[in-house]
Amino acid sequence: EGLLPFHRDAVARVIEHSARMVGDAEKLTAHMQSVVDLLRQADYWARQENVPHVGNGHVDRAVEAAETRSDRIKQRLLEEILRGTLLIDTDGEVVGQINALSVVELGDSRFAYPARITATTRIGDGDVIDIEREVELSGAIHSKGVLILSSFLAARYSRNRPLSLSASLVFEQSYGFVEGDSASLAELCALLSDLAQAPIKQSLAVTGSVNQFGQVQAIGGVNEKIEGFFDICEARGLTGEQGVLIPTANTKHLMLKREVREAVAAGQFRIIAIDTVDEAIELLTGVPAGMPDAQGHLPEGSINFRVAARVFELSLIRQEFAGVGGKARSARKKKKD
Repeated sequence: EGLLPFHRDAVARVIEHSARMVGDAEKLTAHMQSVVDLLRQADYWARQENVPHVGNGHVDRAVEAAETRSDRIKQRLLEEILRGTLLIDTDGEVVGQINALSVVELGDSRFAYPARITATTRIGDGDVIDIEREVELSGAIHSKGVLILSSFLAARYSRNRPLSLSASLVFEQSYGFVEGDSASLAELCALLSDLAQAPIKQSLAVTGSVNQFGQVQAIGGVNEKIEGFFDICEARGLTGEQGVLIPTANTKHLMLKREVREAVAAGQFRIIAIDTVDEAIELLTGVPAGMPDAQGHLPEGSINFRVAARVFELSLIRQEFAGVGGKARSARKKKKD
């Protein structure tokens, strides 16, 4: 290619970016054309400075220039969040509301931004209504995730009686198609928050899928998701309380940009690896999740205790209404006879 020689630091930076392109700290991309393009662009910036070799600063500049050329939509979304057009909170606490993270792919550009998920619960027949699915804005994998979390709710909190609640889940201010199960943990935590009436910290965002046993599973785009929430928090001012909950299985995929790594090292931003929904809800609310003792009793005041108590209360209310309705039907029948 006739390029200038690369300093060892520049070679290291190219290798680091190669791992970042594939989104895995243990692998490098095999798409060599992308790597060659980066080398050419770094060489250009070195020649602009009339230096004899390419340094890591030139590689950084090439990476930043490539991002700038394709980040118009990303910057517009960031701007609308900062202006308050898109409602995203990064401080305070709210019941039944959580920050999930959505990834957008446009050609070679891939980025993420926070999305507000809200949940409401009430007496019903055990249905968890995915509003996205109801209006045909949900893909099969996302719908599968909602069905799995509804199964978890029934199995954990209403194993021996009918689940007598109805719930609604929605991505607020979402006007496009929603796919993937990476928001199922966030959706489940929003439901638990509403049932327990325990506010969720808006300084934290959540990503991860969940299975029927409450275990948190790996998702894609973990680096973009962390950086998407970090950009909002940084623009508003880092407090040290902000951060992202990710599946432990995704830690091997972390290849974050320098600004995020520096903020984490300085204690200004947090990345927290979790394995279960109990860990997640405890961190999000500051209230112990509560594990059953040998007799199956939950600690009073814990999240699981409050959710189980609310589910039991809804069951009693439904039985009461069923009894009243049954008596009314019998009275009408007797009068007719």
